[in-house]
Amino acid sequence: MMKNKKLKNIAGVTLMELLVGIAVSALMMGAMFSTYSVVNNSYNQVTDRAKVSRSARDIVGMMVKDIRLAGFKYYYGDNDEGIAPSDDLTHISGLEEGRSLIDSHDPLIVERNILGYLPADTTEVVLADGEGASAEGATLDPNIANTEICCDRIHIVYGDFDKNDPKQKYKKYRITYYGMPMEDNSDDKLYAVYKTKESWIEHPDSPKGDWVSGGGQCSECYEGQLVRSHLVDMEFLLFDQNGKHLFNTTERSYPNPLNPTTSVDLYRIRQVDLRLTFRSKKEFYRSKGTKEKPRLVKGLGDGRTQEFIDKYMRDSVVVSIYTRNIGIN
Repeated sequence: MMKNKKLKNIAGVTLMELLVGIAVSALMMGAMFSTYSVVNNSYNQVTDRAKVSRSARDIVGMMVKDIRLAGFKYYYGDNDEGIAPSDDLTHISGLEEGRSLIDSHDPLIVERNILGYLPADTTEVVLADGEGASAEGATLDPNIANTEICCDRIHIVYGDFDKNDPKQKYKKYRITYYGMPMEDNSDDKLYAVYKTKESWIEHPDSPKGDWVSGGGQCSECYEGQLVRSHLVDMEFLLFDQNGKHLFNTTERSYPNPLNPTTSVDLYRIRQVDLRLTFRSKKEFYRSKGTKEKPRLVKGLGDGRTQEFIDKYMRDSVVVSIYTRNIGIN
């Protein structure tokens, strides 16, 4: 039998070589992790910006559709069914005795820097501080005092038709978009967009009718529907067919149906410029701005630019909307 020969020249590493290998591997892993963190942070920033922009565009699409409906009237035409050929509903403007802006049927009304909205048939509303405010017959508007720049409120009125409705075949709806402070609004500059839909219901005992938002009289109506949170500002500018801005610089307001000298301008609106600005839900930038170099959110109108020094990202979407259904009254 052959004897086992002792193996020679066995390869191996010393403790020092092993420690050097571990150190080099650690450096490589650290570099790889740093690269991953940078790429991941950049990806998250791009994703966050895209989410804010995408959600803003979705809401803008909804508003564009509603604003384009402003002033629309349905025509059924001559028929043998005893149905009026055109909209036979009472038209109410704020100029009529005993009526106010909340009753108006004017196609587009914009109110500047005003928060909250109380539908005409609501008797009580809960404000941001949790206290109720009586509407006293639905003639008051419980606007929340607004010390910051936000937000414009818009009322959109348009017509529709339901041949199968035995009581009121011609319909009229009012869509209202408005801002309200968020419940977790720690910096007093964060709001949410809400939407309310009302319908004009005429009764035999009330020839002028009333706007209703529910109560079994309008199944498709609703009030205080949350559309989008983390709103910074919502701005509307109105222009006539000549591109003239309809804003009254003296009164610092848009045409008001309560003022007979300006109410006609509501029927000359040909374009609505809309700006929506939203804030990211989590901090976006690595460092804060400074008082000397704050981050700016520019508005469309005078006095709407805001300054911020926090780490949040704010993004604006601006569109121009053609009001194709509004004509001279």
